[in-house]
Amino acid sequence: MNKTSTSQWYQVWVRFRKNKSAILGMVIFILLVIIALISPMIYDYNTDIVTQNLRNRLQPPTSEHPLGTDAFGRDVFARIAYGARVSLLIGFIVVGASLVIGGFIGAIAGYFGGILDNVLMRIMDIFLAIPQILLAIAVVAALGPGITNLIIALTISMIPAYARLLRSLILPLKDAEYVEAAKASGTNIWKIIFGHLLPNAMGPLIVNSTLAVGKTIVSAAGMSFLGLGISPPNPEWGAMLSEGKEYIRYAPNLVLYPGMAIMLAVLSLNLLGDGLNDALDPRLKQ
Repeated sequence: MNKTSTSQWYQVWVRFRKNKSAILGMVIFILLVIIALISPMIYDYNTDIVTQNLRNRLQPPTSEHPLGTDAFGRDVFARIAYGARVSLLIGFIVVGASLVIGGFIGAIAGYFGGILDNVLMRIMDIFLAIPQILLAIAVVAALGPGITNLIIALTISMIPAYARLLRSLILPLKDAEYVEAAKASGTNIWKIIFGHLLPNAMGPLIVNSTLAVGKTIVSAAGMSFLGLGISPPNPEWGAMLSEGKEYIRYAPNLVLYPGMAIMLAVLSLNLLGDGLNDALDPRLKQ
């Protein structure tokens, strides 16, 4: 990384850290990641997460169980901590895979244009005509519930949005002077696309991907709540909400705390995404 690039990213950090809400979002998100990473060091999956202990069922918060226990006597905090691993993992994998696949389609369509552009974008339009959550439900219904099929379903539903986004970013860049110079010097087409065009489109991609992780977490929780995502007894925030809804009158903590975990994750990512948008916007440099 050259000095100019380092200086640019430093300026982005300077603008970002002036945004207090963005810093708050980053801190909350880092705490969630830390909880997700250290949870296996604190709790045993078989003993604390999935094994039932009906003698301790529906206990209120205590020193031993800070957030109480669920209907099967399992520690709610331990399951939320492990659920963070599942929800964040799904969010990052889905966004990463859809960004790579959809970004490749959009970059190819935007750079080459013509018939190829029309064909690829019409295919994407077909998928975009179906609401994202309904498309994901249809894919899971065809493949069956489970974390792998849930990731595949959500990835397929997000690919068209990234294809459209990359195409819109590539179109105004492909006629830039540095691209023409690269063509004149005989630079390989793929090196132009991935070495010149994509790096100049990274700002909007970073912002959109940050926001998309939060959206994916909500979608995964919704699918699990409907019984189409993570199957019990595996911990996942949406599945925990689904299990706890029957006891909401007697043990509201079973839905309150998983719901708060989803809210904090999405809120932190939205604040972080808004802060990155402001920091990466060239119009706000002055």
